[in-house]
Amino acid sequence: MTLTHDPLNPLTPLTRPARLRPGARVAVVAPSGPVVDERLDAGLDILRGWDLDPVVMPHVRGRHPEFRYLASGDEDRARDFQEAWCDPGIDAVLCARGGYGAQRMVDLLDWTAIRAAGPKVFVGYSDATVLHEAFAVRMGLATLYGPLVSAATFLKDDDTQRHLRTTLFEPEAAMVIGAGTAGPLIPGRARGVTLGGCLALLASDLATPFARASARGGLLLIEDVGEDDYRIDRLLTQLLRSGWLDCVAGVALGSWEECGPYERVRAVLYERLAGLGVPVVEHFGFGHCATSLTMPLGVPALLDADAGTLTLEVPALA
Repeated sequence: MTLTHDPLNPLTPLTRPARLRPGARVAVVAPSGPVVDERLDAGLDILRGWDLDPVVMPHVRGRHPEFRYLASGDEDRARDFQEAWCDPGIDAVLCARGGYGAQRMVDLLDWTAIRAAGPKVFVGYSDATVLHEAFAVRMGLATLYGPLVSAATFLKDDDTQRHLRTTLFEPEAAMVIGAGTAGPLIPGRARGVTLGGCLALLASDLATPFARASARGGLLLIEDVGEDDYRIDRLLTQLLRSGWLDCVAGVALGSWEECGPYERVRAVLYERLAGLGVPVVEHFGFGHCATSLTMPLGVPALLDADAGTLTLEVPALA
């Protein structure tokens, strides 16, 4: 197996795909859970309003006959993803929703063919974390940890839509990222290459084929949903004990929806992360929250915890 990015070395900037242009064809895939048809249709209408041409892959509206938490079988979901990426007429691949299931299909993909197809825009969050990591390690590709096409946040929130649209079409206008709520959990500034996603998925991805061996030199972006404080403790402790967080440059904390009272969550985050001795910014406004920023992964940036900002050194897309 060929690795484009060496996981044993400090993080380096990844290849950025080209920005989208009006009229671009974008494939919508469901690598994880099943969609609600009405929500998907509403999301497709938003994309069409941006002068994009969304292509819904064949099994997106499906459902596994036995495991109803999956959008059709593993092979079908992988085939949809593979065909979308390898279609030369497709400029971007967008996830319809999260849930669970990407881990079941990611190793069914033909990564030699995906590399041969070249870089494209990939957008998704939550369960898509495993795919972001796979693209980074297997292809050396920068990706976007951003809204899901059928998610309520994308459908209802203008700011979420606006930030994704700007990142896709005019990325030079979205180089300073920050929520008005963001502030220092641990003050300071740090430079590094962005990586991360959903905390539970990062922890469960450890020691799997092609998984990144370390966050060394990186700016780690993490968030989660529906995890009690002790579970967040366990997930962070696993990353700490494995050495995965050794020499991380800085941390940005997104949303912790349905994780219990934030003061309890905050206490765990502080106690587990303070020992790293790096800047940590909280309330950054990405992930499972009402307004969700689009976060580029694989891009060099400056994290300023005191100002509550992440300033990209290059646009997210070329």
